[in-house]
Amino acid sequence: MNDLKQYLSVHLKGKYSAAEITVLKSMILEKLTSLPLTEILRDENFHLTDSQFADFKQIVKSLQGNKPIQYIFEKAYFYGMEFIVNQQVLIPRPETEELVEWILKENKTAKILDIGTGSGCIAVTLAAKNRDLQLCALDFSKEALKVAQQNAEIYNVNISFLENDILQIPHFEQKWDIIVSNPPYISENEKFTMQKSVVDFEPHAALFVNEEKPLIFYEKILQFAKNQLVPNGKIYFEIHKNFGNQMESLLQQFGFKNIVLKKDISGNDRMIKGEMQE
Repeated sequence: MNDLKQYLSVHLKGKYSAAEITVLKSMILEKLTSLPLTEILRDENFHLTDSQFADFKQIVKSLQGNKPIQYIFEKAYFYGMEFIVNQQVLIPRPETEELVEWILKENKTAKILDIGTGSGCIAVTLAAKNRDLQLCALDFSKEALKVAQQNAEIYNVNISFLENDILQIPHFEQKWDIIVSNPPYISENEKFTMQKSVVDFEPHAALFVNEEKPLIFYEKILQFAKNQLVPNGKIYFEIHKNFGNQMESLLQQFGFKNIVLKKDISGNDRMIKGEMQE
């Protein structure tokens, strides 16, 4: 066991902290052996088979190349739930859990549309945690929708999936009580300050926007919402920490009322909501 940690420390030096390496070791061992860590630790004679150690080294090689462990295992955790992920979808972030928590706290029954669903982490979690919520999930990517559908099946939630490009402002006969979205909001010029594991592996279409139009997705979604929300319907967004004031102004421009800008656990402007005028 100590030899495995030493192997990780040597080969991942400079990429991961000691604490991160300890977590990675546990994750890798549980994955390779299909055993809980507690059982592995109880076995004084535990060792990996030759085949398992070969897989161990291959995983470390992928980590050396900056591939996120979530993509290596095709698994990520969100709101205490396990989700399938691959390089067609973003890895769910803790900040987005706070957005989900906000919606769950404020809404007991509602028809909700999740725009840019990706892995489906928002829609699936809302549907799984409150069976009285009715969910639709929209994305322009066929591959992302496949992942979201798999996650919906795992948790046995009934979600309607829509393949559409929100930038084209689609029209539907249905109206919703709530629209939620965590759209792309990182400017292209921020790419150079970000971790290679994000820039090299996560889907750019779900991350980045042109710095000349950083709020383009929010503008299009708000245009869409004007026709697709019921009177007094609500919209919830995850936002870039630097655009809180601009987002408040934007919601006001589109006639939304009762606007609330909310900080995340790190103290950054991260979420905003507004209500449609009657």
